[in-house]
Amino acid sequence: MTPDPVDQARRLACDRFPDALVVILAGSTAAGRATASSDLDIAVLVGDGGETCRETIRFEGRVVELFIHTRAGLVDLFAADFAARRAVLQSMYATGLVLVDANGEAGRARALADADLRDGPPALEAETVETKRYGLTDALDDLADAGDQIERLAVAGFVLNAAADLLCDYHHAWIGGGKWLPRRLLEADAERGAALLKGHLHLCKSGDPGLMIDATSGILDLVGGPLREGYRRTWRGVVESVAAVSGR
Repeated sequence: MTPDPVDQARRLACDRFPDALVVILAGSTAAGRATASSDLDIAVLVGDGGETCRETIRFEGRVVELFIHTRAGLVDLFAADFAARRAVLQSMYATGLVLVDANGEAGRARALADADLRDGPPALEAETVETKRYGLTDALDDLADAGDQIERLAVAGFVLNAAADLLCDYHHAWIGGGKWLPRRLLEADAERGAALLKGHLHLCKSGDPGLMIDATSGILDLVGGPLREGYRRTWRGVVESVAAVSGR
């Protein structure tokens, strides 16, 4: 019989973090969607003399991702996640299952997380949006012209990420990576996000880039349209080259 993952998380908290101020179980397990192979995502707030780190362990046969932090470390990590427009740790605190709460620490941490989530991510600078438009326009040209199937799939992966990034920024919405990319994309814009994902899936199955090009072109139109002629950047010691944004 497969052990209950919530019970496993409680035992881990007791065994490994007996003095923790807060322990939060997040991810699919907290949402009730865990499978036998799901890992445990656990945030742990420790005292000020502790260490802020991330660690992966195996406990009772299950992989566990630990996000360990002091109060000061939590503030720093929230700031980093906010700047990255991802809010991963904020989401863990806002929606996770509280397993340990010493003196109301969980409520105070959750209030900070909720405030960030309400504010939404910082908007991209106009110059950054312009550079991303240029890179995505260039990649769409490559997608239309690519004769090699492997190259087309590689370019399509870039297009998916770049278009999702611009669409989420347009809607002042959080971005995500991996399985969170489609989730965040659909939260930001159900119609356009679904069209982009459908186009990517269609390309992967058939090799036809048409639907993905149409969906991406619609997203580009929202943020100023394709950009080719007239794009210019002055070197300021920051790596933001054409290669960095377009994959060339």
